[in-house]
Amino acid sequence: MPETRDTAAPGGSALDHLGVRLHDGVGTLRVWSQNATSVELVVFDATDVDWVIDQASLERLPGGVWEVTTPLLQPGTRYAIRVGGPHGPGNTFNPETLLLDPYARGLAQGDGYEEWRSVVIVDGFDWGESQKPRIPLDRTVIYEGHVKGLTKRHPDIPPALHGTYAGLAHPAMIEYLHALGVTSIELLPVHAFVPEPRLLERGLTNYWGYNTLNFFTPHTAYATEEARKMGPEAILAEFKGMVRLLHEAGLEVILDVVYNHTSEEGIGGPRSSFRGIDNASYYRQDRSGAYIDTTGCGNTVDTSVDAGARLVLDSLRYWAQEMQIDGFRFDLATAIARDASHSYTPEHPLLTAIANDPILSETKLIAEPWDVGLGGWQTGNFPDGWHEWNDRYRDRVRNFWLSDIDYARRASAPVGIGGFATRLAGSSNTFADERGPLASINFVTAHDGFTLHDLVSYDVKHNEANGEHNRDGADTNRAFNHGIEGPTDDPSILAARRKAMRNLLGTLLLSAGIPMITAGDEVGRTQRGNNNAYAQDSAMTWLSWDDEPWQTDLRAHVERLTRLRNENPALRPSRYARLGEHIPNASVMDWFNQNGETMESDQWTDPGNRTLQYVAASTPDREPANRILLIVHGTESPIDVTLPETLEDATRFVSLWSSAEDRPSEVSEVFAPGDVLPIAGTSMRLFRVE
Repeated sequence: MPETRDTAAPGGSALDHLGVRLHDGVGTLRVWSQNATSVELVVFDATDVDWVIDQASLERLPGGVWEVTTPLLQPGTRYAIRVGGPHGPGNTFNPETLLLDPYARGLAQGDGYEEWRSVVIVDGFDWGESQKPRIPLDRTVIYEGHVKGLTKRHPDIPPALHGTYAGLAHPAMIEYLHALGVTSIELLPVHAFVPEPRLLERGLTNYWGYNTLNFFTPHTAYATEEARKMGPEAILAEFKGMVRLLHEAGLEVILDVVYNHTSEEGIGGPRSSFRGIDNASYYRQDRSGAYIDTTGCGNTVDTSVDAGARLVLDSLRYWAQEMQIDGFRFDLATAIARDASHSYTPEHPLLTAIANDPILSETKLIAEPWDVGLGGWQTGNFPDGWHEWNDRYRDRVRNFWLSDIDYARRASAPVGIGGFATRLAGSSNTFADERGPLASINFVTAHDGFTLHDLVSYDVKHNEANGEHNRDGADTNRAFNHGIEGPTDDPSILAARRKAMRNLLGTLLLSAGIPMITAGDEVGRTQRGNNNAYAQDSAMTWLSWDDEPWQTDLRAHVERLTRLRNENPALRPSRYARLGEHIPNASVMDWFNQNGETMESDQWTDPGNRTLQYVAASTPDREPANRILLIVHGTESPIDVTLPETLEDATRFVSLWSSAEDRPSEVSEVFAPGDVLPIAGTSMRLFRVE
């Protein structure tokens, strides 16, 4: 597929066609380095990437671009570059170091940790009739998972495909995802990455993949052994084949992308590409050359420089167009939107270029809206068109169902239900009116932090396996072990934990916004209390697929909830309602107390009132109108709730789901306005209003 170019992109046309372009029997290599004094192409033997067979010098052109056109560059050519330049603050040139082309489409590894070579790739993949599913935002349910972890132990997938791109697209996996009711798979990083040397020294690895080596190549280790033996083109074809099969099944593929830093770490770390090409330009630093690290990973890519921003933009275009990716989740997104003064700005040229790009503007753009630098927390402050991981939602929901209950056992509940209700209804206090509730990516857990099971089973982290004396990972988790730390066979504690998981999943899938489920939470997967399992490539982090009956029951709840979300548009508004106005695709909300009376202002903040009835009426312009009633009860004592009698045209309430049930009931009970219902402690119940 031809690449789309936009002269409004950072750097303009001067930065077009970086990397290798094959034409007329030759290849043209273009590399950007503003401060270099020499750039050299080094070509290696096809079977021995340590054997140099030829070299060619690049010529400097305007705009800091270096270029050579040569017959040495052919499909499959293994190559590297050497870059020379001045010494001084910020510069780390060494004309003897072999470096990766930042725009390389393929990689080959030699014998050493840093011995990587770029590979010239010819793309001949046949996409057939495959099309991007383009799932509407309001119907999107994201499933965050790891390519290897999802299928490594799947009993119905052939062992040769375990933990691979091909395994993820196997019919058994597609069938599972369809049954679960998710629409979009968000994969932890699949850009080529390497483990940090410090992990290798401890006998560990980087499992999650947030340590990018190259932004244009899929990670080799996730390909099948057969594809790896055949080389980079086969690995690329396997990745594209995965995307094609998932698309044909109606499933979107979203990538977690790490453009904020690279695997070169801090000064003195590995030198594989950018540090040797133009350290002073590619990485944020002060006048002395000391890095300004807003990522906590040793370096920060400087997107205030045109070449840095353009690298990100070109990589995104490549994955969205050539690889047919449906969306991107930007790790530490604040870092890539900092200006030359290192301050976050929603008007950053990179964000503007992404929004204006004809391909990227049609993808799902998801920000992790923070980094570790000054002014890094920016939840709610990204531009229109972006969606954001909503940490405020996560924290409030955890508080309501877990830490508040823990506190109440020792005293009384510390807060009322008002803050929880705001999150349930779409976080209008966080996102601007024009962005609406779908700006919020709602989540309770993610890859980093406790799993859902561990969130209700541990009060504190247990990260000893990471080799950092339990110092790593978050200390504040808003978790509650329900009486015993970790594993137990106490039936009352197990019942309370499992109901808490149902409450958390029910809140997630019944809230306004876009829900994200962490893979394995639907079956209560545990990491034995490790809340930072980034270095654990083992059974601790892989899905087991050997479920106990209670886990099958929990998955049935998720399947029921995703189906109900799809069937009831009142649960998935795309706009905020406004009092006295008809807003299409909003949900008009009414709030009642346990007695069926309209909530009074003081009841929202009263810690003694943690029960409400939430009525949402849809105003769709593409679907039939719909109304739901959700009862939320946030104390451990049971309570009687009177269904409201003042809802206009409401004649009955049809029961759809209850978190109090171990397994979802197949019977739909019907109740009348004014009926009194016994509600179990800490539980939820959903009805359709007819």
